[in-house]
Amino acid sequence: MGILLIRRVGLFCRSAHLSPQSLEYRPIKKVMVANRGEIAIRVFRACTELGIRTVAVYSEQDTGQMHRQKADEAYLIGRGLSPVAAYLHIPDIIKVAKENNVDAIHPGYGFLSERADFAQACADAGVRFIGPSPEVVRKMGDKVEARGLAIKAVVPGTDAPISSLQEAQEFAKTYGFPIIFKAAYGGGGRGMRVVRNYEELEENYQRAYSEALAAFGDGALFVEKFLEKPRHIEVQILG
Repeated sequence: MGILLIRRVGLFCRSAHLSPQSLEYRPIKKVMVANRGEIAIRVFRACTELGIRTVAVYSEQDTGQMHRQKADEAYLIGRGLSPVAAYLHIPDIIKVAKENNVDAIHPGYGFLSERADFAQACADAGVRFIGPSPEVVRKMGDKVEARGLAIKAVVPGTDAPISSLQEAQEFAKTYGFPIIFKAAYGGGGRGMRVVRNYEELEENYQRAYSEALAAFGDGALFVEKFLEKPRHIEVQILG
């Protein structure tokens, strides 16, 4: 969706806190991608086609990565941190954006793309966030809050993060297997583990927690009934 957003509204962006009646559109001349790898390169390509300068950020371990070479400018973030921690380090990302006159930040996917605090930090710094408003990210990026809507539709699942293996066991006892653990504050498939019997429960609970903590900085999980053959219908909306 992010690349589509750039292509459609690439030269202009509205202020995140304005009402529809008082929208303020400002030209975007420089975009930072707060991500790495293939997604960053794709966004850089789209920006270049639109005549927008590009800024890459990279961890110490990613010095030789291709995304750094494909941007017009590239800056180190998260000095002394692991690669994942570096791309989750909001203060460094905002600092680089401010010091180098970045107009907008594209989060890519994973990492900070579904973090409301990052969208808010961008808004507070006067840098446009290419994505939903902080309020929308907060409501829908928090999988537990989004689950509340599903609960109202009588879909089996927890309405709050689980805090122990015992809670997961009780859920499985009530609803049966298979079940699935999901990271409460993440996406992109990380922190997700399917459990088909009690023997797999503890190991997959610990793995899901560790993956969520490493990828999103928060190990909170929720659990729901796993559907074996669902139909996934997705509609992209440009707002």
